[in-house]
Amino acid sequence: MTTKSTEIYVGIDVSKAKLDVAIWDSEVSWNFRNEAEGWQELVKRLKTCKPTLIVMEASGGLEQSIVAELYLEKLPVAVVNPTRVRDFAGSTGQWAKTDKLDARIIAHFAQAVHPKVRPLRTAEEERLNALVTRRRQVIQILVAEKNRKATTHSSLQERVQQHIDWLEDELLDLDREIEHFIQESPEWQEKAALLRSVPGVGPVTASTMLAELPELGTRNRQQIAALVGVAPVNKDSGKKRGKRRVFGGRAAVRRALYMATLVATRANPVIRRFYERLLAKGKEKKLALTACMRKLLIILNSIIRNRQPWRLNWA
Repeated sequence: MTTKSTEIYVGIDVSKAKLDVAIWDSEVSWNFRNEAEGWQELVKRLKTCKPTLIVMEASGGLEQSIVAELYLEKLPVAVVNPTRVRDFAGSTGQWAKTDKLDARIIAHFAQAVHPKVRPLRTAEEERLNALVTRRRQVIQILVAEKNRKATTHSSLQERVQQHIDWLEDELLDLDREIEHFIQESPEWQEKAALLRSVPGVGPVTASTMLAELPELGTRNRQQIAALVGVAPVNKDSGKKRGKRRVFGGRAAVRRALYMATLVATRANPVIRRFYERLLAKGKEKKLALTACMRKLLIILNSIIRNRQPWRLNWA
């Protein structure tokens, strides 16, 4: 194997059955089954070539096991949003798509963009994340069933209602399990209490932050806002000054933060005054709410970093 650089960038395209692996600026490519034996063989190959960075796309959870294997072997891994890779492929004029080509594009993306390596979640973090994710899925199904009941034939409405009742019981069970899981960890118990000390932040928002945003308290205000996707991005070109917009980030965290902000605009004196001041200046409600989301997130980030509960002078 030869490359034109001493730095080695690896791209892995993950599918349910297999892993396609490519090395940037090299003809080398591998193919492994997406199962334990295939992961072990991949780890051996990668440890031999000592990669600078390994990148793969988030694939609905299909990538999690192999990511864990690579982390345990101290190999540098980054998981990125597939949209970023697709946009990058388009910018290079690469429109053809096969698993092998996708792996090469991911490797090229790794070399050009250098996405940050994400720290490995602990087993407890993975468990909490799974519980919070399942809770979100149950809510989505529950809402769909309630909407569906209105148009269901009268002879079947009882069956739909039985499913709704089961889903509501399942949701209660998940809430209890999440609460119990957090209470078992002194560190999480402390963090959850700190988060819930903020008016507007309830148990769902707190558990979502713990599960989906482990970086909370370890990044500065700009970085944490960008991670969640509430940092405005400029859209300027020449003399044109476009509207700044927010996009990307962690959708699950943003949804929970949005609901907390809606409550905070009424129950939290700091956020309420900030919201009213923005409206008085003529800001649109949606824009004002987004600004409040960012402010609330920065407050939560500061509270966790300083290990100090809410107080009015956080403003």
